Amino acid sequence: MLKTSPTQPPPYTVALPLTILLLSLLTVDPVTAYRPWPQNPTKNITDYAFGTSKKYEGSSEFVKLRYHMGPVLTNIITVHTIWYGNWQKNQKKIIREFINSISAKNTPHPSVSGWWKTVMLYTDQTGSNISNTVHLGQEKNDRFYSHGKTLTRLSIQSVIKSAIRAKTKPLPINPRSGLYLLLTSDDVYVQDFCTSACGFHYFTFPSLVGYTLPYAWVGNSEKFCAGQCAYPYAVPQFMPNVKPFKSPNGDVGVDGMISVIGHELAELASNPLANAWYAGGDPSFPVEIADLCEGIYGTGGGGSYTGQVLDDHDGATYNMNGIRRKFLVQWLWSHVLNYCTGPNALDH
Repeated sequence: MLKTSPTQPPPYTVALPLTILLLSLLTVDPVTAYRPWPQNPTKNITDYAFGTSKKYEGSSEFVKLRYHMGPVLTNIITVHTIWYGNWQKNQKKIIREFINSISAKNTPHPSVSGWWKTVMLYTDQTGSNISNTVHLGQEKNDRFYSHGKTLTRLSIQSVIKSAIRAKTKPLPINPRSGLYLLLTSDDVYVQDFCTSACGFHYFTFPSLVGYTLPYAWVGNSEKFCAGQCAYPYAVPQFMPNVKPFKSPNGDVGVDGMISVIGHELAELASNPLANAWYAGGDPSFPVEIADLCEGIYGTGGGGSYTGQVLDDHDGATYNMNGIRRKFLVQWLWSHVLNYCTGPNALDH
C-alpha cells in the first residue's frame, strides 16, 4: 500500500525538502498499509455487502474511486528485484514465476494474466491503459544485509540507492516504466512489519536516492507473523479453531508473500506517484484498487471468509494458475463494474 505525502509536483520531478519528506513519511496513518489477515473475525459476507445488491463482493454505491490526473504505468513494466537477506533458490523461483505469469499467454483459466486484466482497465488522462506487459528485469542480491537486519522506511530507500549505484552490476535506472521490488527474507524486520503492514509501496526521494523511482517492499513473515501476513496459509492466534489452508508451493512464507506482491504491483501500476487512482479526498490517506478488496479471493468473500477458491489434487488451495505453478492472490477493485473481481469469479 502506498505511504503518501501531500500532493506532488508533476510526475518524476518531485523535489521536496528532506525534513518535509521525513515528516510526511513517518507520520502517515499505518492503517493504510496492506495486511491480508481478517480485521474482525466475527464479520461475514453480509457485513461487506453495501447498498441493495449483495451479489458482488465489496460492491458499494459509496465507493468513489477517482482519477486524480497523475500518471499510470502505460509502458512495458519492468520489475527489478532486490533480494535482501537469505533467500533460497526455490523461494526465488516461486516469486519469479508469479511475476512472469502476469503477462503469460495460454495459461489455464483462471489465470494470473486474467487477474491483471482488471488492472489494465485503468487509464491515464490520454485514455491509455495500463500496460499488459509485465516482465522481470535485472536482479540484485544483498545477501550480507548491507543495512542490517532491522530496516526503517528510510533505510529501505537507502537499500535501493545502493542497488542502483553498486560498483558491480547496478540495477538500471528507469523511472518511467521500471519498478523496484525490495523483498526481505524471513530474518529481517522492517518498521511496522506485522503490526500494521505486510508490504507497502511508495516512490524514492531525489534528495535521498537521486531519482523518483516507484518501489514496493514485501517481507517474508514466516518467522515473525505468518498468521498476520501469510493468511490463510497460517492463521492468527485469535482464530484458534480455524485450520490454515495448505500452500500450493510448499512454502507458507513465500506463498503468503505472493498476494501481497500482487497487491503492491497492482497499486504501483495504477497509482505510482500518489496522484492517480484512489478513493478519498486526501492523497496522504489513499484507498487504492487492492485496498478495497483486502481478504477477498473468491465469490462470496469478506470478513474472515476468503470466498470460493479452488483445491488442487494434493489438497492445496489456490485461485489462479501461473505458467507452471498455482497461486492465491486477492481480488482487485474494478471501477467499471464497481465491485471486487477476479478471474475465478463464479458469475463471469
